[in-house]
Amino acid sequence: MKSKFYHDLGFAKVDCHRASRCGFPEVIFGQSKTPEQIVKIAQKIIAHDGILLVTRTDKRAFLKLKKICPKAKFDEKARAIYFTKKAPAVKKGTVLVITAGTGDLPVAEEARITLGIMGNKVETLYDVGVAGVHRLFDRKDTLKEANVIIVIAGMEGALASVVSGLVSRPVIAVPTSVGYGASFSGLAPLLTMMNSCSPGVAVVNIDNGFGAGYLASMING
Repeated sequence: MKSKFYHDLGFAKVDCHRASRCGFPEVIFGQSKTPEQIVKIAQKIIAHDGILLVTRTDKRAFLKLKKICPKAKFDEKARAIYFTKKAPAVKKGTVLVITAGTGDLPVAEEARITLGIMGNKVETLYDVGVAGVHRLFDRKDTLKEANVIIVIAGMEGALASVVSGLVSRPVIAVPTSVGYGASFSGLAPLLTMMNSCSPGVAVVNIDNGFGAGYLASMING
């Protein structure tokens, strides 16, 4: 009975029931896994679901994976490998991904790749942090057109509250580990975002672009 729900590879149990249960197949967290382990897990997911997303990975894993899945793509900035046999059904609403600074781009790109493979229309608005907040105000129409907004910021993490105060849309805040010593590798912006006085802000873990993208896709759907 259990074999219907997962493939036991010895070092991993691949959840082949995830898509029917949660709406999207299991995603491989590549960090700390060897390229060989990633490839073996990916083979099962591709064979069963025809769609693959590997986060926090590198080019070594990608080059090995290309041997069994030549059409797989690798986004170096996002550190993500992705593949679909057929294009996903596109959701109606748009998800907007915003960053405070250019240093937040790797996390933003992880969110963007996640959103795209899950069938979302995605727009981006990068480098509009509070030190030059007029750059954000110039794009207020873009903010209001989005169905869900992801705000990614390091340093003090104030941007999420600013954005939420301008729109009637859910804002998913992502603290990043970008910043000087007193930002404590993302703890300071995490606490700022969790203490936001705007009731429209929800917060995911530090540098968790994937988690933000996945949640935004669920809301958008």
